Amino acid sequence: QVQLVESGGGGLVQAGGSLRLSCALSGRTSSTSTVAWFRQPPGKEREFVAAIFRGGRSYHADSVKGRFTISRDNAKTTVFLQMNSLKPEDTALYFCALDNRLILSSLRVAADYDYWGQGTQVTVSS
Repeated sequence: QVQLVESGGGGLVQAGGSLRLSCALSGRTSSTSTVAWFRQPPGKEREFVAAIFRGGRSYHADSVKGRFTISRDNAKTTVFLQMNSLKPEDTALYFCALDNRLILSSLRVAADYDYWGQGTQVTVSS
């Protein structure tokens, strides 16, 4: 089994501010697991934010490119999402997701990830 626990959200951050989310990984993960961040704005569907594909290259959604950065610690136990220049439209429930056998074409497809965290709320005020 795999456990994912997000942290770093909660509270209110002003537009233009920064926040760093963390996702602690445990269980049956490996350095080649694909780990991603998704978000779900109020009343909308879950959308892809960023991912590290099979422990290698990182990918970011166009809407966050240049503002958000996904990274992983050397021990491969925590994945981060550094969020800078936050906008009100970044307000959402942010989820960490992991899959051990994901193919590249499924990178942005939430339904193709096997494991999910409980989510952490990010609220950006204007």
